[in-house]
Amino acid sequence: MHRVVALVTAPQASFEFGCAAAVFRDPPYRFSVCTEQAGNVRTTEGFDMVVTSGLRALDRADTIVVPGWLPINREPSAAVVRALTRAHRRGARLVSICSGAYLLAATGLLDGRRAATHWRYADELQRRFPAVQVDPDVLYVDHGDVATSGGSGTGIDLCLHLVRSDHGAAYAARVARRMVMPPHREGGQLQYRTEEPQSAQSLGAVLDWAAEHLADPLTVDDLAAQLNVSTRTLARRFEEQLGTAPGQWLLAQRIAKTRVLLEETDLPVETIATKAGLSSATNLRRRFRAAVHTTPSAYRRAYRGTPTIPS
Repeated sequence: MHRVVALVTAPQASFEFGCAAAVFRDPPYRFSVCTEQAGNVRTTEGFDMVVTSGLRALDRADTIVVPGWLPINREPSAAVVRALTRAHRRGARLVSICSGAYLLAATGLLDGRRAATHWRYADELQRRFPAVQVDPDVLYVDHGDVATSGGSGTGIDLCLHLVRSDHGAAYAARVARRMVMPPHREGGQLQYRTEEPQSAQSLGAVLDWAAEHLADPLTVDDLAAQLNVSTRTLARRFEEQLGTAPGQWLLAQRIAKTRVLLEETDLPVETIATKAGLSSATNLRRRFRAAVHTTPSAYRRAYRGTPTIPS
């Protein structure tokens, strides 16, 4: 059982906390909560959480989630910093959601590394911790031992990414379906930062259509024709609404389908390449290694027999 412990502090943002609680609530994870001093923890929404565990709970955690750190200019106690660094030294994975990056930065574990936080907090995080490479656009950054996410809802993106890393794309997709969430979002926070109105026409319909036709030799021209716009207009709308290019999005969907087929079927790589629209086993292997940093056969061995989610 993988022990996930959320470290909460007053005032605790309940949405950010809920992101981690919802994703990690079922086996093979065991989710629990701690705070510096056990007792009532006030939330930003006006109610109190009763937390019965103190910092010693972090000594048994495999993953520690910091679901926000408010106010952002608050200095953490030496006890909190020691507990986090001690857990990291013994191999625990540290994860922050939104403003929680401020606490991880205070430990020094983000020095010299890229980190994400809410785009509204990025400039202040960079000012206070100049050794951290703050990226205000990305949804999340995962270094393996330390991971950070952007604003609020990107905590779900990061937590699902961690589940995908732990147990494979198919299992993460089942968790996402249970939450009625997309298993993976493209792009970054830029699509939410802009003050300018986005293009009126949503990409939703063309994305759904493309997902159903991945086995076909789709091109960017096909996507543009489906939406009845030029390829230049299509590229602009993808950048506005998804923060990525049409071709990159299409390839990401094909890699995602490849991962699921490797995990859930015994189909040969050549057949999977056809079903995912990657044309050949050679092309699949090249694209898969570039995206996932392993071979299809090694990935299949690692993720066969993933756990099931309780209904």
